[in-house]
Amino acid sequence: MLSLGSLTALVTSAPIFLLIAVRAFAMIQTAPVFSSTAIPMVAKVALAGCAAYCAFPVASVAQGWQGIDAGSLSFVFLVIGEGAIGIIIGFFITILFSAFGTAGQFFAFQMGFAMAESFDPLSQVENPLIGQFLNLVAMLIFIVIGGMQTLLLGFERSLQSLSIVSVIAGRQSVIDLLAGGLTNLFLDAATIAMPIMGTLFLVNLATGLIGKAAPQINIMTEGFPISIGVAFILMFGIMPFMVEAFGRVIDSGFYAIQDLFIKIGVAI
Repeated sequence: MLSLGSLTALVTSAPIFLLIAVRAFAMIQTAPVFSSTAIPMVAKVALAGCAAYCAFPVASVAQGWQGIDAGSLSFVFLVIGEGAIGIIIGFFITILFSAFGTAGQFFAFQMGFAMAESFDPLSQVENPLIGQFLNLVAMLIFIVIGGMQTLLLGFERSLQSLSIVSVIAGRQSVIDLLAGGLTNLFLDAATIAMPIMGTLFLVNLATGLIGKAAPQINIMTEGFPISIGVAFILMFGIMPFMVEAFGRVIDSGFYAIQDLFIKIGVAI
């Protein structure tokens, strides 16, 4: 419940609250789950305001923003910098989630589902049906393992540790983080998709040999159902291992952000 004292502190420190809310809103707009167009903009603004209110007591002291002039040019630069920090955090988590849709794209072609593409409201891009399914599973795992709470807690830690000055000074570490995320995107996608890709390769090789050995068999009409059936059986069988891999990828992303806080941030 909002007390009179807390409301008075927010009114007197409105520029500081705005800076915190800008970082929260930028992160929400780029982070997975939160950035979905299915969530109304009013709800995103309300969530950013709630996150800013919860982090206000620690952030106003840690960042040294007391007495800042809201009409100065430096305040405008601070607003832009806070938005950039929020975008970096949310975009890096989004890179991690792209690995799951990419994994589905890797073996959707071998299954015969490459043409079955539609707009994915979760990833906001055209994605094969298998990629959408893996994205949905990843979103559920993200929620179950407490990823949303961890992301919001990381937002509060970033306010205690990171400032736009430290980000500019440690820009090489930020570039390495984003570049490493892009590299791990394809590595994680290949690791997740490799069991199904390898098996489907053997299935296609076997059907090709059968087609050569017995040309009278119309292997083209039989090959697609076989590939689709084998792929779904494999997905059902290895789903527990895929879920474990999904959780490991998400945890590694949070650890990478934590390492960034340690490298360029202020010790908490």
